[in-house]
Amino acid sequence: MLIDPAALTAADHLDAAREMTAANRPYLAHLLAEEAARLTADPATAAAIRATFPAPDPTRTETD
Repeated sequence: MLIDPAALTAADHLDAAREMTAANRPYLAHLLAEEAARLTADPATAAAIRATFPAPDPTRTETD
């Protein structure tokens, strides 16, 4: 099933951000949360979304 990306809501993006967090994909979670915040009309809610999903540390640590 194909979904029009323009039809996705802030709630859809937040759900996906939570899934990416659970999958240990913090950068994708951050990007999805940024889009959710952009789609949110209330500035306080948008700020709360951004605070919940901060930008991850750009350095990557490899583990065995």
